[in-house]
Amino acid sequence: MAADVPHRSFGAYADETVPQAAVGAAGKSGRLELSFAADADGRTRLVRDYARTPFHVSGTLGHDPLDRASTVCVQSPTGGVAQGDRHESHVRVGPDAVARVGTASATKVHSMNRNYAATTTALTVESGGHLDYVPDPTILHADARLCRDARLDVARDASAVVGDVVVSGRLARGERFEFERYYARLTGRGPDGRLFEDASHLHPADDDPTAPGVLGDFAVYGTLYAVAPSADESALSDRLHDRVADGPGRAAATTLPNGAGVVVRALGDRSETVSTALHGAWDAARRELLDAPAPDWGRP
Repeated sequence: MAADVPHRSFGAYADETVPQAAVGAAGKSGRLELSFAADADGRTRLVRDYARTPFHVSGTLGHDPLDRASTVCVQSPTGGVAQGDRHESHVRVGPDAVARVGTASATKVHSMNRNYAATTTALTVESGGHLDYVPDPTILHADARLCRDARLDVARDASAVVGDVVVSGRLARGERFEFERYYARLTGRGPDGRLFEDASHLHPADDDPTAPGVLGDFAVYGTLYAVAPSADESALSDRLHDRVADGPGRAAATTLPNGAGVVVRALGDRSETVSTALHGAWDAARRELLDAPAPDWGRP
């Protein structure tokens, strides 16, 4: 298996050459670096940003309901993720800083017949800090191959909310689970090592995602992680579950291992349904952790 393949199931694709633009060519290897720090007045500032195509950053926004927080909307001048793309994102939140990172639109993962696309994300939240990392939904076009690997490092008294919504195809065109392979993993780590690891792996050709116990009749699923090692995870889980249980779609909350926090799962027929359910959980988590509501999902 090639050294840069994040998961063994993508090893068979790795040696396939990309005729349009090779892996590593200009525009294929995107890199994003964001660092936030609290100033003397307690307000969060973006102190470092670096973006290599297809990432683009146009400074910060100040719309967060929490005055001291800072928001970055990550943009892309491209039409989506293509075969052979390799994207890296690094976000660091310094002590006592509060930051939100979102995207300007949904991420479209285009059809592929060679190689695959991969994203790696490293999120770090230092003592007393908080990060909301909630990009817009990911839409998997027919024959798409996407491998995602993310790592979250949190200090014991820090917190983070990480959200993800996946749409199984261009539903308005009748696409549904026609992508080739999707793998996503999030590893959470604290000062003493790994707190949890959560992964999703869908390969419709071998395993039917619509089977009972998987996604059933639903075409969209989402996950929201509220990671807060110093919080009362049972109370937080109850609060988030109460918020989503009677909301749109099907959703529920449960605690993460090792006192790491709470995970919320949501299923629905449309991305708006799942995003609305997870936004409710995000809002409840922010009120519990920061005593402030969440900003609108997808409205940086």
